[in-house]
Amino acid sequence: MTRNDRHMYELEYPAPAVGGDASSGPTLVIAMQGYADAGHAVEGAAEHLKAALDSRTVATFSNDELIDYRSRRPTVTMAQHEITGMDDLQLDIRVLRDEEGSSFLLLSGPEPDLRWEAFSDAVADLVEHFDVDKTICLYAAPMGAPHTRPLVVSAHGNDPELVGTMYTFDGMVSVPGSAATMIERVLHGRGRSVAGYTAHVPHYISASPYPHAAYQLLQSVSDASGLSFPLRALEADMQRVARQLAEQTEGSEEISQVVTALEQHYDREMEAYRERHPNAMMPGEAQTPSGEEIGEAFENFLAAIDDRDRERGLPHGEPEDTRLSDYYDLSPEDDEPGDDDEPGDERE
Repeated sequence: MTRNDRHMYELEYPAPAVGGDASSGPTLVIAMQGYADAGHAVEGAAEHLKAALDSRTVATFSNDELIDYRSRRPTVTMAQHEITGMDDLQLDIRVLRDEEGSSFLLLSGPEPDLRWEAFSDAVADLVEHFDVDKTICLYAAPMGAPHTRPLVVSAHGNDPELVGTMYTFDGMVSVPGSAATMIERVLHGRGRSVAGYTAHVPHYISASPYPHAAYQLLQSVSDASGLSFPLRALEADMQRVARQLAEQTEGSEEISQVVTALEQHYDREMEAYRERHPNAMMPGEAQTPSGEEIGEAFENFLAAIDDRDRERGLPHGEPEDTRLSDYYDLSPEDDEPGDDDEPGDERE
């Protein structure tokens, strides 16, 4: 490893390859455990990516420089009168490859307790070192939202492409600061593309793991960056938690009344937001492809047809005599009367 001058982090040596696509540098996803992690959504998103995708460490931050062990005491395991293990509070940056083989960076681990300004500058230096194209910070906050409605992910940032048509807060909002928001400020000051996505977790379940929030955060990152994440495992967890919440709601009249009130408030807020932002993508709606994406898909379709014609020896541009039977199975169903059926065999 190579230690930097500030003794803030160490770079792996030899360094793993870090790169984005052919036209730009990699995306950096910041998902640190800390104050803004309702439903353990940020931690859950980071752990899911590290468990599901191939990853290699590129930089490790110094715990002695950043962590206050008295406020964040690691759990120690003892067996047969001996200390056999201790929680690893590792804060690092890793390079991962998505399902399509595209590389991206992930900064995860415990939010630093100390030296936020120096830490933010160090992360910004690494952003420039690895020529990061865009940075997306993940947050999760407890909100007055019901679990029976589509989960909201709000966006903020200095890049219109990262914010897009996502849900945004109108006017001015004051929230407690974090190490990630300080990184956002430093990157904005350096003219780097940066945004933050916040999952709105129902406040009454914010202390328990809520995979719906982790899923929606990762889906939002995927929509904005073009990265492809495996989310099947999270979908299974979501179904399990949804069943548990449904059982608890149905079994308690008090809980049911609270959820109903939150549903009515949610519906009013979403209706008012739709009126103010008619072109916005509302929670639960699918991402609408842009004109460029539609055009690219159509060009790929035409190119595939040309390739097929060349393989079949057809003149370029000459239409082929195409029948529906080439694409659809038009054979009669087994339960339909056939030509050999005698009159009177059909059942009324």
